[in-house]
Amino acid sequence: MPVLPYAALVDRLDEWERTRDLSGSVLLARGGETLLEHTCGYADRATYTRVTTATRFALASLTKMFTAVAVADLAASGLLDFDARVVDLLPASRRPSTLLPAVTLHHLLCHTSGIADYCEEDEDSPAHVEDYGSLWQQRPSYSMERPLDFLPMFGDLPPYRPPGERYQYSNAGYVLLGLVIEQVTGQCYVDVVQERVFDRAGMTASGFFRMDEAVPDVAVGYLPRSGPDEPWRSNVFRVPVIGGADGGAHSTARDVDRFLRAYADGTLLGANQERVTARHADAGDGYFEGYGLLHHPDGRYGHGGWDPGVMVLAHRWPDDGVNLVVLCNGEGLAGEVRDLLLESAREAGDLR
Repeated sequence: MPVLPYAALVDRLDEWERTRDLSGSVLLARGGETLLEHTCGYADRATYTRVTTATRFALASLTKMFTAVAVADLAASGLLDFDARVVDLLPASRRPSTLLPAVTLHHLLCHTSGIADYCEEDEDSPAHVEDYGSLWQQRPSYSMERPLDFLPMFGDLPPYRPPGERYQYSNAGYVLLGLVIEQVTGQCYVDVVQERVFDRAGMTASGFFRMDEAVPDVAVGYLPRSGPDEPWRSNVFRVPVIGGADGGAHSTARDVDRFLRAYADGTLLGANQERVTARHADAGDGYFEGYGLLHHPDGRYGHGGWDPGVMVLAHRWPDDGVNLVVLCNGEGLAGEVRDLLLESAREAGDLR
């Protein structure tokens, strides 16, 4: 059993399972030592299969950290240059027809490319999409298997602005990075990430698992219910059939912790550590964007993800060597769970 104050935290999480349908896995670790690990809820509500530490969760946009690491490793291998122009890397048939020649990998990595997005998260944009799942009402989600499948959704849209002018989060930018990765390696994006990220970080439980395949220990993502008597519905028709460069990998909380440690100690980034983790773009309110990671005002960095039926967070406090991971196969509670973890960790003296 966890020691106080983590015991009180576990009681609260179990209460939220009963009263708020919380389902997921949480991990707080420092230097490879587990400070708290807890699971609750159901990986599959139809069979009453409980979440365990072996359960793999969809990661949504947390996957962007893996894409950035893959690009950095290809740069270390001499296959890419962060300052290379995208028009010099991709043939016309595999890039937006409206792509400005000045857009570089650097701009894509830190969300300053100015290209139009297929799923605009900026609420002030006329192209804002409130519900990501609505994208697949007219376009079958099962047809979205490779980065190139997304190109028709944004490839002919005019750019918002010239590259480098300001930060604007872009899923399409990471789709383009996936296309670049495939172009220079001649491999599928998911295979490159498996070899250059998961295998090197010791993430043996991680991968890109198709929604239409029976893969063990994979949590079903559940959509919010309108009432307690309504049936549970999965997200099978609300997300692409397999993840890609802008989101959708699968992992366990333990594997995400392994990734954060390998990310921080140079195992994954090597000589590109400083370039990847630098504060390249001002994201506002004290936040800064690196390459596939967000720096927070309190000194932590990491990434989150939110898809229909999915909400995840992964943070690292480099000064304390502390990693925090929250993976949920439902929406709405990951941020509150993280805040409870932070409060408990500070009370325990494990985090400043």
